[in-house]
Amino acid sequence: MWAKVRYPAFSSTMQQDLDVGQGEISIPGSMGALIVQRPHDIETGYPQAIPLVYHFGHKAPGDNLSLYTKVISSLSQTINDRCSHNSNANVSGCIINTCGWIKDAGYKSLIHIASVFEVNIIIVIDQERLYTELRRDMPDFVKIIQLQKSGGVVNRTRQTRATSRDSRVRNYFYGIDKELSPHCFYVNFSEVSIYKIGAPELPASLLPLGMVMEQGETKLMPMVPSEALRYHVLSLCAGERGAEKSVYSPVSGFIVITEVDMERSRFMILSPAPAPLPGKILLDTDITFMDIK
Repeated sequence: MWAKVRYPAFSSTMQQDLDVGQGEISIPGSMGALIVQRPHDIETGYPQAIPLVYHFGHKAPGDNLSLYTKVISSLSQTINDRCSHNSNANVSGCIINTCGWIKDAGYKSLIHIASVFEVNIIIVIDQERLYTELRRDMPDFVKIIQLQKSGGVVNRTRQTRATSRDSRVRNYFYGIDKELSPHCFYVNFSEVSIYKIGAPELPASLLPLGMVMEQGETKLMPMVPSEALRYHVLSLCAGERGAEKSVYSPVSGFIVITEVDMERSRFMILSPAPAPLPGKILLDTDITFMDIK
C-alpha cells in the first residue's frame, strides 16, 4: 500500500488500484483510479462513480512488464492533470494499491510506481525483506511503515483468485445484486478493429544482418476475427483517437465476445450499454468470461 498524502482531513481522496489481477476498481486486466468522497462497503465495493480505467490486458504485471510500466506512467500523468483541476483531491493526496509481486522485476516496478506518483508514505504488510529493501533504496523523505497482518489471514489459493476474477467481470455486467441488465447484439467484423498489444520476439539469428529488433512488448498487432476470440473480454476505446494513441488512453468500457459467426462475418457481444458501440477500436485481453448464470 502506497500513499501520497498532504492534508488527510479533506473528504475527497484519490484511490488508485494497480493490481491487475485482484483489483477492486475495475475488472481484471486493467488498472484504474477514482475519487472517493465517503466510506465504501467492504462487500458492495465503492459507491457508484465513473472511474478512470486503463487497459493492460493480462492477469499479472510480469506477463508484459514493459507495457505495465508505460501504462502506469500514463495513468500518473493523467491523474496529476486531473488533480490540478480538483482542489479537494489535489490537497488530500491519494492511496495506491499494488500487486503482490515484490521480487526482482516486481520490486523494480514498485520503485517505479513510487517515483512517478511521488509517493511519500509506504505501508508494508508482513514482508520483512521488502521493508528492509525499501528502507535502503527509497529517498529519506519517504516514510516506510511496517505492519503485521491480522491474525487468521491466509494467502488465497489459485482457484480462489480465479473465482474472484470471474466475479469481478460478472459484477461489471450484472451488478453485485443483479440490478443491472446488459445487452446482447451483433456487430459486423467490418464495424470494428481489434488489436492485441505485444508481439512475439524473433531470435537475433532470424533477423536480417544488422537489423535490430524493435520493442515487441508494446507493439500494436491487428487481429483477424476468428473463433479464438470467443469468450474474450475486450477493452473499448473511446472516440476516434487512432489505435496507437488509444493504447495509453483511458478506455470507455468493456465487452465480451459471446459468439463468432464466421459465415455472416459478425460477432455477438455482451455489452453494458445498447448498440451501437461508442468506438471502433477494441483491445484484446487474456481475460475470458463465459456468461453462465
